[in-house]
Amino acid sequence: MTIGSLKPAKEKKSRRSKQIIDEKVPLLPTKQEEDVGFDEFNGASFTGAVFNLSTTIVGAGIMALPATMKVLGLGLGIAMIIFMAFLAEASIEMLLRFSRAGKTVSYAGVMGDAFGKYGRMLLQVCVLVNNIGVLIVYMIILGDVLSGTTSSGIHHAGVLEGWFGEHWWNGRAFVLLVITLAVFAPLACLKRIDSLRFTSALSVALAVVFLVITVGITSVKLINGSILMPRLLPDVTDLASFWKLFTVVPILVTAYICHYNVHSIDNELEDATQIKAVVRTSLALCSTVYVMTSLFGFLLFGDATLDDVLANFDTDLGIPYSSLLNDAVRVSYAAHLMLVFPIVFYPLRLNLDGLLFPSARPLTSDNLRFGLTSIGLISVIFLGANFIPSIWDAFQFTGATAAVCIGFIFPAAITLGNRHGIATKKDKILCIFMIALAVFSNLVAIYSDAYALFKKNASPRE
Repeated sequence: MTIGSLKPAKEKKSRRSKQIIDEKVPLLPTKQEEDVGFDEFNGASFTGAVFNLSTTIVGAGIMALPATMKVLGLGLGIAMIIFMAFLAEASIEMLLRFSRAGKTVSYAGVMGDAFGKYGRMLLQVCVLVNNIGVLIVYMIILGDVLSGTTSSGIHHAGVLEGWFGEHWWNGRAFVLLVITLAVFAPLACLKRIDSLRFTSALSVALAVVFLVITVGITSVKLINGSILMPRLLPDVTDLASFWKLFTVVPILVTAYICHYNVHSIDNELEDATQIKAVVRTSLALCSTVYVMTSLFGFLLFGDATLDDVLANFDTDLGIPYSSLLNDAVRVSYAAHLMLVFPIVFYPLRLNLDGLLFPSARPLTSDNLRFGLTSIGLISVIFLGANFIPSIWDAFQFTGATAAVCIGFIFPAAITLGNRHGIATKKDKILCIFMIALAVFSNLVAIYSDAYALFKKNASPRE
């Protein structure tokens, strides 16, 4: 359907008056009716929406999941991955239900409807913190994969370093600068999220390539008996090891955060009734990828699994063509992350603009503001990636703060507020559980991380 066209009403029923779906709508509802020049756009397909949402979900979080198995054990770890998927689906369903009731077309709009201007602003700040943190993680992983990383005094060579040796042009900062200018900047210039459906499809395919190779390597080693049976349950020996279990919660929360893009994808769907099926299909696909990656990644490396499992693929795997397979795994996932970047960057730019210019005209119709906002955000992310040492540090911070609010606390608070009187008793019980779990787990995670950091910094002086 043509946006803003005058076709008969019966042809527009499924789209819920889609003339309100420009990129600025989620943040500036007062500007919804403006035509921003997408008259040739006929609506996003179900498949394109699934790819875009799946790409939002399967980002860098997957690389930290095998390390969570090291803490939880395989049995509890896989159970937690599946459990978090169900919680994520429930929280997204609540958001969509209250969006329909309040006739809002964005997460920020739902928060504004429930809690006013300050609720909307709080959501926008959380999206900024979460997405900047996630994108910094993407760049850190790209730097680890291509230029190498050092963990516990051991240097893990990057792909470029392994191919060509150490040179100034394959150093971390220069490689990230080239990727930023050649890949991130052009893709970030696209103004509609559905324009990224092809890169999203390719990114999902690359993630599957990574998974297939990892499963193949692990299967070969299982057959030849070179892999020991891993722990199924956590190794809890004292109180400290018990509290450490909660440090993985922010990682698991971050792995499913896609809530900030659900409305953008919903707004561009040709048939708005498909959004629930899109969400469930995406979560099922991503949960399968997560479980298999965690299972086979931890089986392959055991207690030697690093925070970023890609960094483990720099040693002899003990099978034929080990070096070639190592490079294929790392390069395929590095390419995947490059294509995920613009999907996460899209809502980041919208929320920053909405926070700074809540009454301005739509961002897509102001090229100067669009360009300056994009350049500023990309610069901040680039600098962060060059100064933050580990993806675990970044995930712990964003997961224990902004991500848990976006994924669980805000949807639960909206439902408990029940502004439109549509929440059931079951909804309210689930919301209380979600908030209690989120607050308790993340307070413990923050305390454990702070204690570990303090102990680490104090030990050299002892």
